This record gives sequence, structure tokens and C-alpha cells, in this order.
Amino acid sequence: MSNQISRRAADLVARVRASRRGAGGLDAFLQTYDLSSKEGVVLMCLVEALLRIPDAETKDRLIRDKISLPDWEKRLRASESMFVNASTWGLMLTGRIVSLNQDDRSNWLGRLVARSGEPIIRQAMRILGRQFVLGRTIAEALERALPAEAKGYRHSYDMLGESARTMADAEGYFEAYAAAIAAIGAAAKGGDVFAEPSISVKISALHPRYELAQADRIAAELVPRLAELGRISREEGVCLTVDAEEAARLDPSLDILEALAGDPRLAGWDGLGLAVQAYQKRAPALIDWLADLARRHKRRIPVRLVKGAYWDTEIKRSQEGGLPGYPVYTRKGSTDVAYLACAKRLFANRAAFYPQLASHNAHTVAAVLEIAGKRTDFEFQRLHGMGEALYEQIVPGHPCRVYAPVGSHEDLLAYLVRRLLENGANTSFVNRIVDERQPIGAIVADPVAGIRALDAKPHPRIPHPANLYGAERTNAKGQDLSDPETLATLALGMARAAADPWVAKAVGSGSAPRDIRDPADRRRIVGQVVEADPAAIAGALARAASWNDTPAQERAAALLRAADLLESRTEAAMTMIVREAGRTLPDALSEVREAVDFCRYYAAQARRDFADPTPLSGPTGERNNLRLVGRGVFVCIAPWNFPLAIFTGQIAAALAAGNGVLAKPAEQTPLIAGFAVDLLHEAGVPRAALQLVPGGGEVGAALVADPRIGGVAFTGSTEVARAINRSLAARQGPIPALIAETGGQNAMIVDSSALPEQVVGDAILSAFNSAGQRCSALRVLFVQSDIKPRVLDLLAGAMAELVVGDPGLLRTDVGSVIDEAARTVLGAHTTALARHGRRIAQSPLGEATEHGSFVAPAAFEIADIGVLEREVFGPILHVVPFAGDRIDAVVDAINATGYGLTLGIHSRIEETVNRIVARARVGNVYVNRNMVGAVVGVQPFGGEGLSGTGPKAGGPHYLHRFATERTVSVDTTAAGGNAALLSLEEGEV
Repeated sequence: MSNQISRRAADLVARVRASRRGAGGLDAFLQTYDLSSKEGVVLMCLVEALLRIPDAETKDRLIRDKISLPDWEKRLRASESMFVNASTWGLMLTGRIVSLNQDDRSNWLGRLVARSGEPIIRQAMRILGRQFVLGRTIAEALERALPAEAKGYRHSYDMLGESARTMADAEGYFEAYAAAIAAIGAAAKGGDVFAEPSISVKISALHPRYELAQADRIAAELVPRLAELGRISREEGVCLTVDAEEAARLDPSLDILEALAGDPRLAGWDGLGLAVQAYQKRAPALIDWLADLARRHKRRIPVRLVKGAYWDTEIKRSQEGGLPGYPVYTRKGSTDVAYLACAKRLFANRAAFYPQLASHNAHTVAAVLEIAGKRTDFEFQRLHGMGEALYEQIVPGHPCRVYAPVGSHEDLLAYLVRRLLENGANTSFVNRIVDERQPIGAIVADPVAGIRALDAKPHPRIPHPANLYGAERTNAKGQDLSDPETLATLALGMARAAADPWVAKAVGSGSAPRDIRDPADRRRIVGQVVEADPAAIAGALARAASWNDTPAQERAAALLRAADLLESRTEAAMTMIVREAGRTLPDALSEVREAVDFCRYYAAQARRDFADPTPLSGPTGERNNLRLVGRGVFVCIAPWNFPLAIFTGQIAAALAAGNGVLAKPAEQTPLIAGFAVDLLHEAGVPRAALQLVPGGGEVGAALVADPRIGGVAFTGSTEVARAINRSLAARQGPIPALIAETGGQNAMIVDSSALPEQVVGDAILSAFNSAGQRCSALRVLFVQSDIKPRVLDLLAGAMAELVVGDPGLLRTDVGSVIDEAARTVLGAHTTALARHGRRIAQSPLGEATEHGSFVAPAAFEIADIGVLEREVFGPILHVVPFAGDRIDAVVDAINATGYGLTLGIHSRIEETVNRIVARARVGNVYVNRNMVGAVVGVQPFGGEGLSGTGPKAGGPHYLHRFATERTVSVDTTAAGGNAALLSLEEGEV
């Protein structure tokens, strides 16, 4: 059968190549401008941005930024397509225009050509955009579909739009779907539902919180909405297919499908379908589940089998989260094999499935034809604008449905990027099938044989998430909070941990125990602390001992054991972080992982830099070495906002360098600190080398002032850092080291080339994650005035969807602030802003928040960043509009605050990004992403100016600040000379 499939596939490719002369459209364009080329990347950036940037000035900057670099002329005759060559002429002309220097552009001819040239590229981009979209409206799409239908094609209409950010967006998408279904039904002929035009629906477009964590809202709000679309579809005789989305949304998708399949209003209707992604490892099991669903509800399910559209996202998410593996295959060939296995399952159960095979791959098409045999109750599917040459060889002998996007070009972005990434790369079949340089035998090779021949089935260049950092260290183990089984196990472990008594105690203290209360519910006592009194402080100072005499390899081994122990007790650590610090479950998990990463990262540095002296080059007859040793005893003063990660990171660095540590946690979070210290002792750190000294500011002050202290590591407010600095400066004796990471007036600059939906998602996460109590949290959002209305509408709508409440519940987005004092300060600031600024939005407080220290997330428009006298440490976002030509002034205003911790930039214009980066005086810059969640060893964290001393925590230079350098120089000639030099033979080097 394999040989027969290959012969049939080769015949298809040969016929496609023979018929491709003069062919145009997107296939030809993608073959000329594949994404492996600079020109292909430029085109993707231009298409996705130019169609939505509102102001001409930013459009011109984008064109100049992207078009002036590539060599368009070399592409001019790379295609026989008139469409491609016409577009290339426009690109080439514009590229020459924008590359002119200022003097050339200033002459009258340059100005004339510039005025006519830049509209050329804009029009070329609009033409390209139309190649992806069948129609701007459903009526236009239905009309444009008629010629293809006359050839035997069917259509499935997809209303452009990705995940809804707001309920208003979701309602708009619902209305668009409902209207489209009615229009499609009116155009249908009333025959076999499988042969009629259909609708494809993205569930995430129907609700802004389509995720497992919001299961209750999905059941109450989303399911009825989708069921109503199903009811309308049934009445109109139209199939409704639920589109595939990210792997994390598969479980809620199946819950929704189960609910719809059991809805009495949809009983007996075979028009409810699902898209299945073959690149997901769960796909075969999913098809078995669908077969059971069909049997139980006595229906036949149309299944659109696709290969998958979010592959790179799934890989990245798994690596970032330290997940146990990938939900998708890491080789394209494995996906092709899985596709064929799934296709066989579909054809093996005629009663359960109407197979819909979506592919642009000739081998896959040939294999499906072989699997189907003489059956005709199935169809192929292809994307609008792609795969036309292949399916001209198939239709009308076999039915083929075109997946047809409908919507304005401004809504094209996410769809366009996915399609280009899937089909524009030089490895895609769409590209290779028409490339005469590619041997036919190679591109129709049997994927089963190819995968079987491999020694390693996973791709060797895509490491397992645990091995992301190579041999140096293991990635911290994560947990998939979108997996119901993982959540059930986590809940049991946290329940057991919550039942244990939590106590932290300073050795030798006679202080009375103090209750620690849950900031989310002050009625709940979570444990007790015995704080250090003067006798305990004196005893700790007397016992404190350097750890420098222990070899660096042994110190590193203890830290590695501590990392493993912490991973094994993730549930306990998460429970303490949630209940003592008010952090949400995802935040608690990420903090445990960060603490693990700190231990392993600093252990690796200790082994590399502290184990052996570093030889230094010098004249013959000398031996010169440099070695790093600890400074003595460090005081580590950690904050409450990262009570485990920063606390552990400071201690691990000091210990790795060979110091002893007196650990002074924030008075709000001593229990987590006690847990971490006990764990490090269990891992082998001597008790004299690490002591817990809990208490208030007076405890820290007493430790810092003692002349026996060799250094201080501090994270907290700028004011306290100054006080510590003054105390250290006033001491007699050796000058101690101060490593301080302090506050920030963190800003994000957004120009009009940015995608508002992405901006708002990143701003929400950056400003309100951890209730805004992160050092890196976004405080001031600068938005170019041209896109301010859209951004602020989205921001207000997205804030309305935030769930504020008990951080121990998965559905909670924003937990409590740390205590009543913090709530009071934030309340006063909000009151002042209500008088002097404009309230944009304020999130509602959830149920059962009256007994906790909760602050509703709020956003205010203010005139300038100078209005803010200091950092506001909580869930309050300040928005400042700016004119597009004032970006330099915006950066100057940020610099003028004196803080320099984090800065976000959202822009598609590389020149703009580079200019901001060069001008800004900040420690961490994040471009086109959120500003929080720095990863150890990947995004070293720390600021400058009022935001800290450096070096950056989790970076390559941090550990050295905890050490002092010593060199030893030996004159070897004094012991008989350099024998090696004297024994050199002639010609030796």
C-alpha cells in the first residue's frame, strides 16, 4: 500500500508542476517570499501591521524600517506569476525610495516619488491581504465563492477574530456568527447537511475567559451562547464546526461539546462538528472519545482533521512551564504519521464520523484516497488561497471544502501570521510542491518509513523541557494547571499541607509567639512566629560562621539537594505562599520554580568559578592564579512580595560563594522563610552557616550595624536601602558590600504600530498580576494618542473580567495585597487620583473579600508621569497618552524619575525600539511581551539609579558580588627555573 500511495502522490505532484505555469495567488507568492528569507519576514511584518495602523506617520516609519533593507530586485524574476511580479515592483520601488538619504529625498523629484511610492506599498499589502480573505462581509464572501462552487468546491466560512478580550467583543463575534449562519442558510440548497456550506466557530471568540480555570462561567455563560448558534445552524441546515485551539483548551472544549451533544434542541442533528489537531499526542484518544460521544448521543460527527496551527506556541509554553513533556510531536514527520493514524480511525467508524481531511500535502491526500477506498462519504479541505494547484487535480472527482476567512483586513493579523508560519516556510509542502529543485521522490516520501528509520523519535534540536538549559542545570519542574488530573493531585497535596502546623522561630528567643494571619481572610490564623529578641540576635551573630572552608563542589551539591527537596514539596510551599502572602496558585507555582532555579543556577556557578583558581597569563617563570572566596557573613533581608524566591535566591547566592548567612525575612512572611531554611539545613547546609532571624525592622537594623557582617543583600524600598547604606557607611572597620534591588516607576511605551489586543493582555498581566505587588510591575502605560480609544476600551473591558478574590481558588486572577497598611495607602492614592485624574476602569471585588486586604484593580488617565511622586506598590495602573512624535520626550520623562528597573516597549518598528532602548536608563527592557516573570539565567533581574546597585540577580555576575578576589603569584625561577621552557625542541610551539 505504501508504494501505491507514493506513486499516486508523485503523480499528483507532477501534474501540479505541469499546470503551475502562469499560476498566481498566494501559492506563488509564498513560494517566492518564503519565511526563511529576510524578504518573507519583512512582508509578514508589513501585512499584519499596515492594515491596522491608524496614523500615516507611523505607517511611513514602519515602511522605512522594513522595506529599505532587503534586496527586492533579486526576487523580481523568481516567479512567473504576474501578481507576484507586480507586487515585487512595488516593493522594489518603495525600497529604493525609502533608502534615499535625506539630501536626496529633499529634492523635488525625491519628494514626488516618495509621495507616490509609499502608497504603492500600502496598496500592495492590501492586495496581499485580500488573497487571504474571501470577503469583507459574509454576503461578499458568498458571492465570491460562487465560481469555486461551480467547479465542485464547498466552503466553510470563518468569521475573522481571535480570542475575545472583552464581553463586548464576544457579543460582537456572536452576532457576526449568527448573521453569517443565517446568510449561509439562505444560500444553501436544502440538501445533505454535509454537502452544504458550513460555519467554523472559535469558542475563544465567544467568551473572554475561555479557560479551564473559569469552568463555572463557561458552563453558565458560554455553553448557552454556543448552543444558540447550534440551534440556528440546525434550523438553517448548516454544519457548525468547533475550531481547534491551544492544547490547554482541549479539556474545556470537550466539556462544551459534551454539553451541546446532550442538548435536546440539537438531538438528531448531525451538523455539530469538531476540528482535531493531529500534532497533539492526544489526537487518537480524542477520536476514540468522540466515537463514544457519537454512540451515546446517537449522532454522526463531522470531524475536520488538521495537522495543527499553534506548534511553536505549544513548544514555547511547555519549555517555559517546565512541563513533563510536549503535548505535540516535535517532528513534522511524526505529525504526518499521526495524521494517517487518525484518518484510519475516522474511516473505521462510519456510523460515528463524517471525515473531513484538511491537508495541502500530496502524500497525505494520496494516503487518504487509499484509506477511503471506494467510499465517497468524506471530503477534503484546504485553506482559501492555498493548495489550489493540488486540488485542481482532485476536484470534482472528490469533494473539497475551502476554509474561507471572512472579515475586514484589520482583523487579519492572528489568522495571517498562523497561515504564513504554517505554509510560508521553505519546509512547508505548499512551498515545496512547486519548487522544481525539490526531487518529487523526496517530497512524497512515506513519513512512516522516515520516522521508523530514525534512532531518536523526538527532534534532537528541541530539548525536553527539563533539559532546556543543557548540561549545566535542570529546568525547574512545573505543573500543567490546565490539566484536570494535575489539578486534582495538587489540591490533595495542598490540603494535606494546610493541615500541618506552621511555626518559625528564632533560636534562643524569649519573645512571645505572634500569630500570622491570612491576608485574604484575616480571621484565619495560618501559623505562629517567635521573633528574635536582643539575646537571639546576639547569639546568632556569635554563632555565625563562614562556609568558605567547605569546598565549592560540596556547597554546590547541598544547593542541588535543596532544589530537589523543594521540588518534591511543591504543594507544601505553594500552600504557604498562597495563605501567608496572598499569592494566587499560578504565582505560587512560578515562585517555587524560581527558587529551585536559583539554587541550581548558583550551584552551577559555584562549581565553575569557585572550585579552582583561575590561571592568569604572564611572563615565563611565573605562575599567577586568581581565586574567589566568600566575604564572611552576609545579612540577607528579603521582601514579602516574593517570600520564597527572592529569600532563597539571596541565601543560595551567599552560600554558594562561601559565606555564612543571617536570614531576615519580611515580618509579614516568616513562615515561608522558616520552611526554606529548614529545607536547606536538611540538604546539608550547616546551621552555623545559615540562621533564621525573623522580626521587624529593628532586627534587620541590629544585624546590619554589627561590624562582624561582611555584606548585606537587600530587596525592598528605596528608603530602607538608603538607611542600610548609611548604617554600613557609619561603621568602623572593613567596608562591607551592599547588594540592593529596590523600587521602580516601571513604564510601558506603546506606539500605534502595536497590536492593541496584545498590548492590553500584556498590560493587564504586568500591572495586576500578584495584585501589582511585583518589583517589575507596570505602573505607567504610555499610549500613542492615535490608538488610545481602542486600547482604553479594551483595557476597561478586560479589567471587568478580572476575578478578585481568594487566591487559593484557581479561578482567581488577583488576590489580596499584603496587609491593611498597604490597603490604606493604596486607598488614599486611589482617592487622590479620582480627584486629579480620569478613572478609566475599576475591577469589581469578588465574593468573600470583606474579611481580607483586597484592593480592586484600577486604571486612571493622568497628564504626566511627573504627577507620581513615588512608586505605588499595588494594582493601580496610570495611563499617559502621547503624540507619535514625542517618544523621545516620553523616555526622557521616565528617566527623570530616577528609577531604572523595568521598561516595556510595544512597537513593530525596529528603529523605534532601538532608539528607545538606547535612550532609556533601565535595567530590564521587554519588547512586545509582558514585563513580569523574569527567568533565572535567561532574564537576569535588577535595576539602576534609584532601583538598585546591581549586579543582576539570576545573572552571570551576581555571585561574584558576594565574594572577594585573591591572587597568588609564584616565581618559579626561584625553585630551579622553568623546566618546560628549557626542554622545548626546535620547531615546537
